[in-house]
Amino acid sequence: MTTNHHTTLSSVQIQTLRQELQEHLQWRITQRDNLKASVDSTNGADHAWQDILASLTAADRAITETQHCLDRLDEGSYGQCAQCEVDIPFERLKIRPLARYCITCQRSHEAA
Repeated sequence: MTTNHHTTLSSVQIQTLRQELQEHLQWRITQRDNLKASVDSTNGADHAWQDILASLTAADRAITETQHCLDRLDEGSYGQCAQCEVDIPFERLKIRPLARYCITCQRSHEAA
């Protein structure tokens, strides 16, 4: 059994975010599979092939990131800023479920 360390997320909010992350993961897996099919059907001679490979790499990265969010949800660390460990508000997570940083730390990362 996992322990929930969240102070700002209710069990309903956690369930909502879990469902959204799982749906996002499934969508990305479908996207990746479609891209792989596109790679298999191209001859590699045109620029579209390079675009497909770039999209495939991005889809793989998004799948990994989404899975990490689900793992952190299971551990009880999802929704905590990776830098300062403050709780990330539900409203931010609802808009950006893959958010790793609170607004303050996100801004400092973007400014760097």
